[in-house]
Amino acid sequence: MAQYAPDSVPASAPAPGTYTLDPEGTTIRADVKAMFGLMTVRGAFRLKAGEISIAADPAASSVRATIDAGSFASGNATRDSDVISASLLDAAAYPEITFSGQGARPEGTGWVMSGSVTAHGITQPAEVRIGDARSADGIARFQVTASLDRTSFGITKKKGLVGRGVALVIEAVTVAA
Repeated sequence: MAQYAPDSVPASAPAPGTYTLDPEGTTIRADVKAMFGLMTVRGAFRLKAGEISIAADPAASSVRATIDAGSFASGNATRDSDVISASLLDAAAYPEITFSGQGARPEGTGWVMSGSVTAHGITQPAEVRIGDARSADGIARFQVTASLDRTSFGITKKKGLVGRGVALVIEAVTVAA
């Protein structure tokens, strides 16, 4: 699942197998436009758990990942509290954001995996783009991006102050399970 065609796998590509996502090593950045699109707010979430299964046939590969919705941190305590409150994520009622995907297909210089995201109690289809994947010493690393529309998850308050689009950049670190 890296920047290569399935028939030309470089030696550093992760081998088929099951990998456990490392919550300490994985970073999940979320960027959203704010103030009527005049600024970008950057925050981060913590990974709770996850697993990646890489199959010899990429179409049989899968991913499961769970994010702690209440872990949002942007460096502004007032903003962070507002994001996790009932006015946006409502992390008390919906403490997890999950992604479940099946099957990777080559696209451009990377891969795409289709699946679903569940946030705020609503599940929607989603695609993640895998731009890079490599391994060394039993550790596999993946660079993943995704774009979500918060309103499709019923998160509709604060129009104008908080943009609809959320861009995610995930630097996933795994260890062989």
